[in-house]
Amino acid sequence: MSKVRVYQLAKELGTSSKKLIEVMEDMDIKVNNHMSTLTDEEAKKVMSILTGKTDEKKPEETKQASGQKTAEKEKAGPKPAEEAAEKKKARDKGKEKAGEQEQKSLGRKARKMIQEEKRAAMLKAQKPKIRLEGQITVAELASHLEINPSQLISELMEMGVMASINQPLNTETVELVAEEHGYEVDYIEDELEEELLAVREGEDDESIEEIPRKPVVTVLGHVDHGKTLLLDAIRSANVISGEVGGITQHIGAYQVSVNDSRIVFLDTPGHEAFTAMRARGAQVTDIAILVVAADDGVMPQTVEAINHAKAAGVAIMVAINKMDKPEANPDRVKQQLAEHGLIPEEWGGDTIMVPVSAIKGEGLDELLEMVTLLAEVCELQASPERVARGTVIEANLDKGRGPVATVLVQDGTLNVGEPIICGSIAGKIRAMLNEHGERVESAGPSTPVEILGLNDVPMAGDTFQAVSSERVARDVASKRAEKIKEASRKVQRVTLDDLFKQIQEGEVKDLNLILKADVQGSLEALKDALAKLSLDEVQIKIIHTGVGAINESDIMLASASNAIVIGFNVRPDSNARKLAEKNQVDVRLYRIIYEAIEDIQAAVKGMLKPEMKEVIQGQAEVRQVFKASKLGNIAGSYVLEGKITRNSLVRVIRDGTVVHDSGNIDSLKRFKDDVREVSSGYECGILLENFNDLQEGDIIEAYVMEQVAR
Repeated sequence: MSKVRVYQLAKELGTSSKKLIEVMEDMDIKVNNHMSTLTDEEAKKVMSILTGKTDEKKPEETKQASGQKTAEKEKAGPKPAEEAAEKKKARDKGKEKAGEQEQKSLGRKARKMIQEEKRAAMLKAQKPKIRLEGQITVAELASHLEINPSQLISELMEMGVMASINQPLNTETVELVAEEHGYEVDYIEDELEEELLAVREGEDDESIEEIPRKPVVTVLGHVDHGKTLLLDAIRSANVISGEVGGITQHIGAYQVSVNDSRIVFLDTPGHEAFTAMRARGAQVTDIAILVVAADDGVMPQTVEAINHAKAAGVAIMVAINKMDKPEANPDRVKQQLAEHGLIPEEWGGDTIMVPVSAIKGEGLDELLEMVTLLAEVCELQASPERVARGTVIEANLDKGRGPVATVLVQDGTLNVGEPIICGSIAGKIRAMLNEHGERVESAGPSTPVEILGLNDVPMAGDTFQAVSSERVARDVASKRAEKIKEASRKVQRVTLDDLFKQIQEGEVKDLNLILKADVQGSLEALKDALAKLSLDEVQIKIIHTGVGAINESDIMLASASNAIVIGFNVRPDSNARKLAEKNQVDVRLYRIIYEAIEDIQAAVKGMLKPEMKEVIQGQAEVRQVFKASKLGNIAGSYVLEGKITRNSLVRVIRDGTVVHDSGNIDSLKRFKDDVREVSSGYECGILLENFNDLQEGDIIEAYVMEQVAR
């Protein structure tokens, strides 16, 4: 027998790789993972133990060895270790007797005190609980404590809290007052929500058997690296049995069959959608396949995809595509990926990398086999007996059918006719369709289906659960909708302004940062400088870096990871700025590295100086440059948004990079007239002070600086 891999031996023995690795660890055979190789002797040894076949000589040798040991024991007599054990027993008996005598010597008062302490501890442990939902007023708290509201108001005044009878109290005050009266406060989200939670907890019973479920896979990578082509190749090469022709994709998820098992692929449009779902709390993907072109190597969006997958905490494997090209260089790709923390298995790492060609269909079987192996190691399990719950993949409003949602059942079984609650939307399933457009009556774990019957269109990433009745679904949906409205008014994001306060309250342990710069050299310098910061209060984590303008993908990652975006000599584009305002993401822009470092250090210590906030007034695009010999270059511009005012500060942005900042407008004209301001949708002529390097396509951004009290 030649050298064999662990997963191959596991397949021969009819067991899982994980169990086989555990057996080998007990046998002192060291292996790293399921791809590790075994020698002839090791493989035979493992097989002999698991199959129960052993050599005939071994029992005799064992008997002889045991006989020799017995004889040696008889000759040696009692060992010193046995004598030491006997002495220890004698000492323990002496201590027990001394303890009994000491207890007897205690007087009545001492024994009475001990009993009282025990009784007080028992009473303390059995405090009556007050169950509260949301905020509570003084009158309501007095009712729960069974005291007069005026008495409670006087107690609050003694504590320094001035409150009227109908004034709501904060959590700390309620807990403090309740403790004074011998009560313990138990906050509940909602009675109906608690019922749903109780249903889920009741199902975590050992009697409900869990079975292995299908892995859910998302394909990520750089544009033009062959993600769609790879998915098409997998679809056409792996047709599920019983289907006539190829797979007809009607929904954003589908299944393929591999060696009597199935894999679910989510056909999401890249890592932006992947992160948008994670931002809403949905952890759908089990495995992320990172597609990298063998001729191109690691590109900016590849790095983004790696950071998004790492932030989500999913297993990553790599498909090195376009191996059919003559300029393909997989070793260079592996080297580049290693720089980003993905070490190939053959180099001693734990990342599976498979060379494939989507056009020729080469390596697809090996890729799918590796997905099943990785899924086996991850031990993905679910039970069809539980109440169905899962996540919305995508949703839309169809003219003929109404609200239609593609959902992935993650646990339990979903049936037609069941009432469900989907985020803040209720409904009753009227029909279910699989990925081929065929009607189905039920869907088990890891099954994607399209459902009809919801009252409205849910958001991608919303979780759903089957409930007992339509009334419960409607009640839960209405309460959730109210809570979403309230939460939107008071979203707590990490910003440098309130970082110190959040650290003190224990809300922030890690400070996540996203760094963007104009050139790679500046980016590395900023990254190294921030990495050297030694802060006891908070751990700095740089979750993503990149060169170029701050885009929507950066803001989405920051929103999902609760991070701060730091830009060095770059600006957010218009869409990114609007998205940052909507999601309340803190975006900080700097032109000097030390200012960024000083701001972060000062923020952690709560010593930030009064902030000069930049308020963007408008943007104008340079459509044509007119040269005037006496004046300089005049920008014939069109105002894209907002307004350009005569007294504004301006900056010139070229391809997302700032080329001129803190400049002044020398002259602002519309036709031949000097004007104070020009609104969006109008053309104008702009002459800048001390700057003539204008080009067509440049963006002139007008802004003012306002001081903001911290």
